[in-house]
Amino acid sequence: MNKIEKDLLLAVSDLHQIPAGAYNIRQNGKGIDKKNTANIEIVSKKDKSGIDIIIKPNTINESVHIPVIITESGIKDVVYNDFYIGDNSDILIVAGCGIHNPDKNSSEHNGIHTFHIGKNAKVKYVEKHLGVGQSGEKILNPITEVYLDNGSYMLMETTQLGGVSYSQRKTIAEVSDNAKLVIKEKILTSENQQANTNFDVLLTGQNSSCEVTSRSVAKGQSIQEFISKVTGNNLCFGHVECDAIIMDNSKIISTPEIVANCVDANLVHEAAIGKIAGEQIIKLMSLGLTEKEAEDMIIQGFLK
Repeated sequence: MNKIEKDLLLAVSDLHQIPAGAYNIRQNGKGIDKKNTANIEIVSKKDKSGIDIIIKPNTINESVHIPVIITESGIKDVVYNDFYIGDNSDILIVAGCGIHNPDKNSSEHNGIHTFHIGKNAKVKYVEKHLGVGQSGEKILNPITEVYLDNGSYMLMETTQLGGVSYSQRKTIAEVSDNAKLVIKEKILTSENQQANTNFDVLLTGQNSSCEVTSRSVAKGQSIQEFISKVTGNNLCFGHVECDAIIMDNSKIISTPEIVANCVDANLVHEAAIGKIAGEQIIKLMSLGLTEKEAEDMIIQGFLK
């Protein structure tokens, strides 16, 4: 790999080198390297583009890295990845896509990920997106479906680092008895970029729960829209929180929907949108920072 490719891989998957565990690296619409372990098998699909990631029951403290990088202009990549996580497993999955567009034509990656999480399994899923390069659009449209079996747990940490011209992010989840889904989303947009997020979580099981937290910063003339729907069909708990910083001439829309189909469903939605307080900037500038440096520090702290 050249420096641009290595930098993208580091940014979206924190990889300085080839990982020790299972991995599948995809570049410009093709798989370029793959490795299985004794407990994790990655199988290429025969009927369409993508892979099946099969994790044996009782697999503990293992990881799977499936980063995607695009370094050509005019690429439109679509990939279908299905995860089958065995009962009682405890694993880390790192995905994400980085696009370096060297020309004026659009480059796009659409990742459709489906998770089938077994009983009492635990999954931490980390996904980062980044766009860099010339004037050509960098488009990322992730779709994530999650099916949590009884007693299972999933933590999703999704981050849009910046530089993405357009994104349509959709997450669908169904949560069974005593299972829990935690989603932590962070999005940064600037210039004329647009980001749309849509969460649809169905709490079907008894004592099922979800926590969805979205933190975002919109700069320039960018537009962000956050739509969330949580439906409670049983004794359950759901909490959705959307916090955003708006700057310049940007626009942020937050649309909550909570549906209780059971008297024992406890559902909460909170949303807050505001600008950076001038007092915060002045305080940091008194320490020797420029106004831009102060703003950047506040933004980075907010998105942590």
